Amino acid sequence: MTTTTNPVRALRIAGDRIRARTVNGAGNHRVDAPSIVVNTGTTPVFVAREPRRAIPPLSSTILSGVTLDHADSLVLLEVEDGEPVSDITGEPGWSLLGDLLTDPHVTGGLPFPRETPLWRGPRERIGTLRLDAGLLLGQQAGGVETFDVWVNLWFAPAGTDCFIHRLHDFIEVHTQVRGIGRMQKFTEQDHATLYEDLAMAPGHTTPNPFCARTDEGGLVYPWHQYHAETDCVWMAVEYHRLP
Repeated sequence: MTTTTNPVRALRIAGDRIRARTVNGAGNHRVDAPSIVVNTGTTPVFVAREPRRAIPPLSSTILSGVTLDHADSLVLLEVEDGEPVSDITGEPGWSLLGDLLTDPHVTGGLPFPRETPLWRGPRERIGTLRLDAGLLLGQQAGGVETFDVWVNLWFAPAGTDCFIHRLHDFIEVHTQVRGIGRMQKFTEQDHATLYEDLAMAPGHTTPNPFCARTDEGGLVYPWHQYHAETDCVWMAVEYHRLP
């Protein structure tokens, strides 16, 4: 991960509702308040307590009162449970996804219904990683490349199906921040073809990206969607390959 002179930087992806910060290249980093700690890097991060416990790459946990060793690339989220979760959409930079899509067919099949109550917060770049996408995705090595890492938050009210889709040109994982949701996979763009249903509780990240690397170096995703059982906020972590 590329570093700066100050390894800790505040993120404005959540406004005032959630305190978010990124930690890049810190030898040790103290976490005092209860925080969702997301390892957005490619190496394990260890909690400096015995027995030593690793936070593997592309995973997360909730920690407080600990020091983290070798914090190469982290996002930390301090969440206040007292505020209604839906209020986050009133923060600066939040938009209904249907208002942002210039082409509703970008999902890879049926057009995205613009009235879907799915809200996206502002995106922010947290750094650059050198990684082998094949190894990261559990496949054969394909060579080390450079990726920009971006994060943003999403909101959907209880009962929302956030639309079955399959087109992304980046590697993506999700971290649950508030509420209870599900990441779901389908064989077709049809709810009746559900074949995998992953429960998402606060502090959990999908540790295995849904995509696979093709022989040509591209990415292929199954049909998938996020479903909100309750009012939900989650974070997307995106790895965009640079030319």
